Formats: sequence, C-alpha cells, structure tokens
Amino acid sequence: MPHATPLISTIVAGLVLAFILGAIANRLKMPPLVGYLVAGILVGPHTPGYVADQALAPELAEIGVILLMFGVGLHFSVKDLLSVRGVAIPGAIVQMGCATILGWGLARLMGWSDGGGLVFGLALSVASTVVLLKALQERRMMESERGKIAVGWLIVEDLAMVLALVLIPAVAGAAAGGGGSHGGSDPVAVAIGEALGMELGVPALIGVTLLKVAIFVALMFVVGRRLIPMLLHFIAHTGSRELFRLGVLAIALGVAFGSAKLFGVSLALGAFFAGMILSESELSHRAAQESLPLRDAFAVLFFVSVGMLFDPTIIIRDPWPVLGVVFIIVIGKSVAAFLLVIAFRRTVGTALTISASLAQIGEFSFILAELGVGLKLLPEAGRDLILAGALLSIILNPLVFFAAERLKPRLEARLVRKKPEAAAPPAPAEEEKADELAIDRTHPPAAVAKEETKPTPAKEAAEKPAPEDEEVEARPTELTGHVVVVGYGRVGSALGAELKARGDAFLVIEDAETRISELREAGVETIVGNAASSAVLALANLRGARALVVAIPEAFEAGQVVEQAREENPGLVIVARAHSDAEVEHLGKLGANEVIMGEREIARGMAAYVESKPLESKPLDAKPTPERAPAEQAETAAPAAAGPAPATPDPVEPAPTPPTEGAGARTETDPAR
Repeated sequence: MPHATPLISTIVAGLVLAFILGAIANRLKMPPLVGYLVAGILVGPHTPGYVADQALAPELAEIGVILLMFGVGLHFSVKDLLSVRGVAIPGAIVQMGCATILGWGLARLMGWSDGGGLVFGLALSVASTVVLLKALQERRMMESERGKIAVGWLIVEDLAMVLALVLIPAVAGAAAGGGGSHGGSDPVAVAIGEALGMELGVPALIGVTLLKVAIFVALMFVVGRRLIPMLLHFIAHTGSRELFRLGVLAIALGVAFGSAKLFGVSLALGAFFAGMILSESELSHRAAQESLPLRDAFAVLFFVSVGMLFDPTIIIRDPWPVLGVVFIIVIGKSVAAFLLVIAFRRTVGTALTISASLAQIGEFSFILAELGVGLKLLPEAGRDLILAGALLSIILNPLVFFAAERLKPRLEARLVRKKPEAAAPPAPAEEEKADELAIDRTHPPAAVAKEETKPTPAKEAAEKPAPEDEEVEARPTELTGHVVVVGYGRVGSALGAELKARGDAFLVIEDAETRISELREAGVETIVGNAASSAVLALANLRGARALVVAIPEAFEAGQVVEQAREENPGLVIVARAHSDAEVEHLGKLGANEVIMGEREIARGMAAYVESKPLESKPLDAKPTPERAPAEQAETAAPAAAGPAPATPDPVEPAPTPPTEGAGARTETDPAR
C-alpha cells in the first residue's frame, strides 16, 4: 500500500480539526462554521505545520455543494420557482449590477484596469450557495416565502455566473485583439465558429450559451421528469436500502456532472434541477434523508477549503482595501437587496432575510478570481482581497442575521408610520398592496373576528395604521386550558383533526409556509416560528396550557422544546414522539410525561388485530372438496355462534389501547406515519 495518501489525509485532517474547533466555537456561543474556517486556515499553506492538498480540498467541497443543492431541489417545486420569478429575476440582476459597480469603483481607486474592475465587482456580487442555504436551514426558512425568494434569487445569480464564465474569456480576447475564436473555452462555440469558418462575436456567444441552458432545462422537464423518478422507484422496489442510497447519490452527482460537461451549466444548478424533478415523486422525502449525512460532511469540507485559501497577513498588509471589500459585501449588497425587495411590496421581514442571506460571497467568487488572474485581467492582490472578503463575510454572516432581527421592529414601525392615513376606503388593489407591507404576524381567530366587526370601511381605513404600529411584536395567545401542538405534519394534523372534532381548544406552532396557509384557512390559531426558540414558545402561554404535544420527528429539536416547556411549567402534561428506545429515554429524561414510539405502537396494533381475527382466514392448502364442504360449514358455524363472546375479553387485546390519554394519541396519530 502506498504511503502517500493525500486524499485520506486531507479528509481526516479537515474533518477532525473542523469537529474540534466547531465544538469549541459552539461552546463559546459562536456558529460552528467559524471553527470550520479556522480549521481550514490551520491546514492551509499560510500557516506552519501540516498542509492539506490544495487541489483535492476544493473538489471535495464541490461534492458538498452538489448534495446541498440537490437537497434544496427535493423541497422545491417548479411552482415554487415560478411563484417568485417576479421578485427574484429583476431583484438579482439589479442587485448584482449595483455590487459590480461598487467593486469596479474600488478597483479603479486602487489603479486597476476596467476589465479587472469588472471581474472584481462580479466576484463580490454573487453569494455563496452553501452559506446561504445553511443559514436558511438553521433558521428553518427553506419552506417559507422568504426562503423561496432567496433560493430563486440564488438560481438567477447562478445562471448569470454561467454566462459570465463563458463571456469573460471572449471579451478578454476581443479586448486584447487576439485571434482565434471568440468562443474562448466553450467547445460548442468553438465548433460552431469553425464550422461556419468565422469568429463568433459576443452576441453570438451569448446566444449559444442561452441555447445550451434552454436545451438542458427542456431535457430535464421532458426526459428527466419521467426517467429520474422511474429509476428511483425501480431501485426502491428492490427492497435494498443500500442500493437506494447509492441510487440517490448517483442521480445527484451524475446529473450535476453530466449537465456541467454537456451543457456548460454549473454543477450546483444541475444538481438543483435533478432534485426539483425528483421532488414530484413520493420518494423525495426518503431521498433527502439518505443524502443528508454525506451532504453535511462535505459541506463542512467546503468551509475548510475556504479557510485554506485565506492568507491572514493580508489584514495587516492591506487593511483599508480589505475593509472596503467587506463594506461592499456586507453593507452595499445588503442595502441594495433590502431596497429592491421593499420596492416589490414585500414585508420588512422578507427584505431583511434576503439582504442578510446575500451579505457574503463564496465559491463562484473564487472561480471568477482565478479566471481573472489567469487571463491577466485581475492582479493577484485582487484575488487575495476576494478571498479575505469571502472569509470575513462568512464569519460575520450570523451577526448580520442577528442585526437584522434587532432592526426589524424599528424598520417596521418607521415604514408603518410613514404610511399616510386614508380619508376614504382604499381601492381593493391598493389595499392588497398595503397588506403585503404589513408586519409579519399571525392573527388568532378572535382577533380576526374583531377586525371584521368594525363599523364602517372608512373608519377601518382611518384606524388601520395605529394597530400596525402597536403590533410590531408578535402577540401571545389569549387561550387558557388549551393544548399546544408543535408541528403540523402527518402526526400533528391527525391530532389536530381529533382535537377539533372533540371541541378542545388548541393552537399549533409551525414554521412551514404551506402548512401555515392550511392552518389559517382552517381557522386554527397558529404561532409562526421554530418551537425550539424560547421567544416563540413563550407566545403559547404554557403556564395556562393543559398539555403540550410535540409531534415533530426530530428528537434533538423535540428535546429542546420539552426541556424549555418543563422549566416554564413543571406541572404541564407533555407528550412527545420517538423512533427508537434511545430517543424515548432522551425525551423522558428531559421531562416528557409520555413518549410514544410509533413502530412499537404499530406492532401492538397489528398483533391485536391478528389475535382478534383468528377464524376469518384459512391456509391456502385447505381447499374444500364437494364432499367435505358441508362438514366444514357445520364446523365453522358452531364456533361462530359461541366463539366471539368469550374471545372479546382476550387478555392480549387491552394492551394496545389502555384507557389513558397517551394511548389515545397513539391510536389516532401513529397510523398516519
């Protein structure tokens, strides 16, 4: 066996150091990704000691980008993408233009050429896929409206970078007056130019690139929509979990790599479309679960690879240019995105989320920097500044989200106060637009009823600004003696239907946009947010509640909810769900009165059903003959007359349905899994 193992040593050093430093960062109340970035600096070429392979680390990180975008696609439908096109397309284009102009201006101040300034500005304009998605996932915003807008924005930026990577070599060649095809490194453009016996200009090159992207999208929707789900269903029917997991990875990586090689689109974009096509299959949730462990591991290697590229001495050598770059990324891009989203009549919360998500740069910026240096457009100092800006902006991104949350009430109040009071009722269209700028909150049914009973439309219009100013903060529920249901998935919705049928007062804590819409339509009081947050849980009035039912499947998150609820109300009845004995023990130690393991309850129900139906089926080999049929009928008739009476109180039957509140939840919710 060879002793030189750069691949193994890079993976081991990256993951082990990332784990140690990530745990330290978490202990210090800092985001773990700060530890991942520091781990990359320690194994990079700019610090003493072990140096990881600088060629392998970015390739390993690219696998994390592919799996991350594939997972996003699994939870993102074509309808979701089209629903945000009115904001994402113009918003991303204008925001990238603003950031590019700012970057070009800074480059000109440092004495660089116009070409170098444009490459530099483009590199500062595009956000990192991994950082943006991880930020949204940690805050459970992926399925919300603002999460969909952010992902759509990201897809537009991705497509713009595909064009930029093709056009920059062509424009550089034209500016240098060099010969050869203007197709640059694009083999399709080069082949078309050679076939026509002429050089392709920039407009023709743009047309070729757009044509390839259009062909790729068409193939994915026409062929991929049928082939990919069919292939995964075939693998699932084999019954092998190992083959299914391998099939998911093969589809994600294969489609991403093939689309990049054949159509020139990015690996991330190809993986996203593969996931989005597969999202229409009922196996999409299982596919997401199978790819999750590898996705997280390789996403960590992405941050390690970013840290490896960073030279800490640049902060001392060029402090003012570094500050200028960080200002453009964190402040300039954020302000531009915020104003654009507000201009499209979206909420202040949505605008702040989008602007905070985009306040960083990543993988595409590195690719553009290397391309600019290779084409002699960008000086090496520009690449170092881009890398420094990327690392510092990624570290600052959690603080940007924190600042956005603190600014939200003030900005909402300021925007609301600036609204003029209406002397007459607004037109329906104007009223609808005004509502889109309203503060994010969920009204309980009682509050909605009160608003609907106001005397006249004119009075309602005149008094509308005042309540908006007063309700910047989310309001706690007015319910008492109620049941709090955390999560409204398959289990939570079945439980909610049962509580509603009984006439019990209850509310739901949920953060998925589609489920929130369903709850609002059904008139169920809903608290929007993550129940693991103490601020969200405080709105549910646990001190006055009768019971808390934690219906989410994630045991770690459920444990946080149970622990906080037990501290808030020591006498509260808490029921949770689990999928293993370890989870049952974990939730019980944190304070749950009853932890129901679905698999065990299903097994008990099956056993009870089989035990209660002993005479209603016959073995296949017991085929009656004409002579035996009357005798068999007589034998089965006698037990039928006397048998059922003593069989009903069979000692096995009471086990699955004991007369307790927890057991009721078992029979109502667990079959819904």
